[in-house]
Amino acid sequence: MNSIPCIALSRQVPDALLGSLRERAELRMPERGLPDDLGELLSGADYALVLPADRIDAALLERCPRLKVLSTVSAGFDHIDVAACTARGIRVCNTPKAVAAATADLAFGLLLAAARRIVEADAFVRGGGWRADSSPLFGQDVHHKQLGILGLGSIGMEVAKRARGFDMDVTYCNRRRLPVEEEVRLGVRYLDFDSLLEQSDALILQLPYSAATHHIIGAPQLARMKPEAILINTARGGLVDETALATALREGRLAAAGLDVTEGEPAVNPALLGLPNLVLSPHNGASTRETHKRMTLEAFDNLLDALQGAPLRNCINPQPTEECCP
Repeated sequence: MNSIPCIALSRQVPDALLGSLRERAELRMPERGLPDDLGELLSGADYALVLPADRIDAALLERCPRLKVLSTVSAGFDHIDVAACTARGIRVCNTPKAVAAATADLAFGLLLAAARRIVEADAFVRGGGWRADSSPLFGQDVHHKQLGILGLGSIGMEVAKRARGFDMDVTYCNRRRLPVEEEVRLGVRYLDFDSLLEQSDALILQLPYSAATHHIIGAPQLARMKPEAILINTARGGLVDETALATALREGRLAAAGLDVTEGEPAVNPALLGLPNLVLSPHNGASTRETHKRMTLEAFDNLLDALQGAPLRNCINPQPTEECCP
């Protein structure tokens, strides 16, 4: 029996990033692009590195009898059947730290774009609308407003840090409230879910997607929000009932929104496409060169922990973390 552990990588990885993994394990990866058969690639592996585009379900896991640890190059893990992994004794790890800053940057960028109508203004100028007698495209302030964060995990905390630079009153809702001393350190206030909806001038969603959080923002929740409020989603598309959102934006019951994610991505609900008060982005939260490198290295660190028998720093099972409200 081969005593050298096997690591399967679902994509080609540059040699410069592989580091000590090459010295500690046999590495398997596709020659180019996507693997022809992900199950076959993972079938003889003890450990695996996967991406959000890789669907890891119970049927695939049946083909992977040796698999002990899955490390995904992402903070989200809704592409993995965590319950099936747990049942088979497979630990699942993610990369929450590496994505936090870049995703928070984009969340705040979407907020600024929506509040100040930056995309509309760009189209206005390019379309020849800017003349001496043209009316300004009035938006709204971001500074000194109340920001609500639904899901104050690593990304949510980075959002809070940026909001303080805009002198915002930062509030949050989690399933579990932070210790008071941590709230003081972060400069945030806890609110229950309904109060967060009702009081926020801007609401940023940054919580995991699951059956429990499916459409956590729907018509009833949107009706509780201020008509001048702005909704930003940089987490997962399934958190929002997009048809209800489109109706609220079209009827003026919500001022604006920014979505980096959609429920059927890459498909986009047609009801969203004609809305001038909606800013869209193609799931770009962590899409910087520097962040992608950090994500890959953090995913490798998860595997190195496993190879060395060390505690898994980013393990999400057997009890995945739900940074959300009931």
